[in-house]
Amino acid sequence: MTGPVPRLACVGPPRLLAGLDEVGWLDRVTHLTVHGALPEQRSGELLELADNIDLRGRGGAGFPFARKLRAVAAAARRADGRTAVVVNGSEGEPSCLKDTALLLHTPHLVLDGAQLAAEALGAEDIAIGVTRPDVARSVTAAVAQRAPGGCRIRVTQLPERFVTGEGTALTGGLNNGVALPSGRRVRTSESGLDGLPTLLSNTETYAQLGVAARLGALPFRATGLPTEPGTVLLTVAGAQVVEVPTGVPLSHVLELCGTDAGQGVLVGGYHGRWLGPGAARAATVSRDSLAAQGAVLGAGAVLPLPEDTCPAGETLRVARWMAAESAGQCGPCVLGLPALADTLAGLVQGGGRAAFEAVHTRVRAVRGRGACSHPDGTSHFVASALAAFPDDFEQHAFGSGCGRPVRGVLPLPAEDPAAATPYGPPATGTAAEADERLVVDWTLCQGHGLCADIVPGVIRLGADGYPAQASMPLPRRQRPRALRAIRRCPALALRIQT
Repeated sequence: MTGPVPRLACVGPPRLLAGLDEVGWLDRVTHLTVHGALPEQRSGELLELADNIDLRGRGGAGFPFARKLRAVAAAARRADGRTAVVVNGSEGEPSCLKDTALLLHTPHLVLDGAQLAAEALGAEDIAIGVTRPDVARSVTAAVAQRAPGGCRIRVTQLPERFVTGEGTALTGGLNNGVALPSGRRVRTSESGLDGLPTLLSNTETYAQLGVAARLGALPFRATGLPTEPGTVLLTVAGAQVVEVPTGVPLSHVLELCGTDAGQGVLVGGYHGRWLGPGAARAATVSRDSLAAQGAVLGAGAVLPLPEDTCPAGETLRVARWMAAESAGQCGPCVLGLPALADTLAGLVQGGGRAAFEAVHTRVRAVRGRGACSHPDGTSHFVASALAAFPDDFEQHAFGSGCGRPVRGVLPLPAEDPAAATPYGPPATGTAAEADERLVVDWTLCQGHGLCADIVPGVIRLGADGYPAQASMPLPRRQRPRALRAIRRCPALALRIQT
């Protein structure tokens, strides 16, 4: 499925989004006209540049890029000297579109950064993992326009799951395995693509490197804060991608996008933290400012909550979706997150003081025990919402409710039942009310059998280990499990047919 195409905006002169006010896609010639030729950078020069501009990963953790480069180079020296470069272009979270914007509109800038890193490391291969077919087409077209020779570049479309972007999940999928977290503490700098020491970073990080190599350290640092130079990309309200210099007030960015702090702002996406209206108005776009407010920029998602929607219901929608996005590999994810969502639903639907205690118990139960960070991130999201909107949750827990509908302003995939209002009047005219069937594509099915474990009331395996039927009636109550099975299927062989 092709997702939404983000609207683009800038505060001040654009860098990453330069040239896009004239054309919608920068081909190779236009890209070179806008940005200029890519200078050569020896390994030591690239390390010095990354250090001087304090380039950090823009995918969530904010890890220093130069340290990653050094770690991969050191691992290569201990082995046979071979390395690889991976671009993480997967955005499994519906609130993030900044990397999608870069790969859809200016893919050559991303390829430039990856090429610089590969040349500095002596890598022969660059692999780009994406999840959207339109993004895959854009990047593939850009690769075809590059000059022959140099590094081999391949583009791989992976399943669109929340956990696909986790390091071991991404490299697993690129290595023709299952794109799920390995559950082991594996450093990609030691063993990543094809088992080689691998430099893995996200799309914006490589694009920033492509800009910095052309500008040089001092001109790059002329924009933004002295302690955090340059610009950042933000996805606002799941729809608009904005390039802003660091240090700009968050309130100014919201105003540019036609909104305000409302009841609060979720910063960092669905593994992020809520800021109250006052904190959001006081915050600037910087790591230090957000840290002082108890938040992190993460992957750059900024989600204001308007005054006319129910915070408790919005939180529940996302908690249910996050539970369905489980990697399915450990108890805290498979059992703990659905139990957390169910307990939260009990609170929202009038569960009283006991429901509050049950939710906090579930939050504590999944923390620090997952095979990846998904249980931790989801539990922090719920706990942050409880702290940010105490009055609303109190009103729901004790029966009166807040009086506002759930408008679904926190973006979720449109076809996911979690996007429907979790309580109150049922939606009408939706696909979920139509007659549906769960269909197996025999040209893809490889008999993994995971689907039968997830929807045992619908799918039954035959003696050969494959589904006994190619098309099965799908009861409405089983639709959430069926969607989970579709996302979990390693061969992408399942679909819902109306």
